[in-house]
Amino acid sequence: MACVFVSIGSNIDKQKNIKACLQALSDRFSELLLSPIYESEAVGFSGDNFYNLVARFTTQLTVGELNATLKTIEDEHGRERTGPKFSGRTLDIDILTYDDLVGDVDGVSLPRDEITKNAFVLLPMQDIAADTLHPELKVSYGRLWFFYEKDKQKLWQVALG
Repeated sequence: MACVFVSIGSNIDKQKNIKACLQALSDRFSELLLSPIYESEAVGFSGDNFYNLVARFTTQLTVGELNATLKTIEDEHGRERTGPKFSGRTLDIDILTYDDLVGDVDGVSLPRDEITKNAFVLLPMQDIAADTLHPELKVSYGRLWFFYEKDKQKLWQVALG
């Protein structure tokens, strides 16, 4: 069984889509560990705020199979793929890490570079895996967050209603 971390985000009907995503993941994978949910401004484009969180779970799926499963969940919840890359979305689920794999695996770049670039990924990672080492940098997520330039992006914790 592989230990996987995924990022989850939505800025269209956020409450509904995040809840539905968590149910879909729970139906497919056992024992989800979830970070708090954070709201943040859109990054890379002008749009509604996002809800973001990180989930950890184990799977027997390969990286490619897992990626296809996550894309299916996105599609089941109205993900539109014909618009610009940086645009609003009902649901965005990305593999952050898959065990300690590094490099391109089944077309997925591991670990995902957003971990160290975006507060909306790094803070939730440190919330649930502060002592876990980044597979490539060999530095804990807690330490990465400690040194992260926190004024780059504002985040605030929210609860699902």
